[in-house]
Amino acid sequence: MESELLQKLTECVELGKINKVSPFPPQMKGQDGADELTKQALESGISAEQVLESLVKGMSIIGDKFSAGKAYVPNMLMAAKAMSSGMAHLKPFFNSGEVKRKGTFVIGTVFGDLHDIGKNLVAMTVEGAGWEVVDLGVDVKPDKFLSAIEKNPGCVIGLSALLTTTMGNMEMIVKEIKSKFPAQEILVGGAPLSQAFSDKIGASGYSPSPQGAVALLNRMVE
Repeated sequence: MESELLQKLTECVELGKINKVSPFPPQMKGQDGADELTKQALESGISAEQVLESLVKGMSIIGDKFSAGKAYVPNMLMAAKAMSSGMAHLKPFFNSGEVKRKGTFVIGTVFGDLHDIGKNLVAMTVEGAGWEVVDLGVDVKPDKFLSAIEKNPGCVIGLSALLTTTMGNMEMIVKEIKSKFPAQEILVGGAPLSQAFSDKIGASGYSPSPQGAVALLNRMVE
């Protein structure tokens, strides 16, 4: 029963089934979603750690499909929403320390850029992988990142940009952060970026996908 429940939970995240009233996906209409199943799992005595693993597994499966071109942005967004509905039930376990966060990830779209879908996808995927996420939003200036680093010692910074015109702003932010915090880890991502650009501006790493960002972060804390 326990393994069946956890398997169903993984499936709900992978397919983007948020809760019972959610009409998506059509083949699961009227069935319990990640919201109800997480609650049931915890109430039945399954550990928060195991529940988290099942949520992360679902996100990982859809992330791999996305990377392989077998799933698309809407699928990722629905999966992330399903995962978030389950994560809400796990908050008390994180707060009590029963389930440990891997670290803190501060993310924002750089100033001059108002695009947030890519940033949101990365934020939700990273949170689902067991990280505390601080989302600074869009059009974020250097001082806001610096302030977040001071408030969250040891955090990793994530910079997002979707326009070629705002890539220069990303370079400026990396420079300002490094001048004050030389050892600060900074990840960059966004459609026009590349590994070569990341290397050029002195970032710690670049990923073209949310799953790739999670892999980079996990390597940092191994």
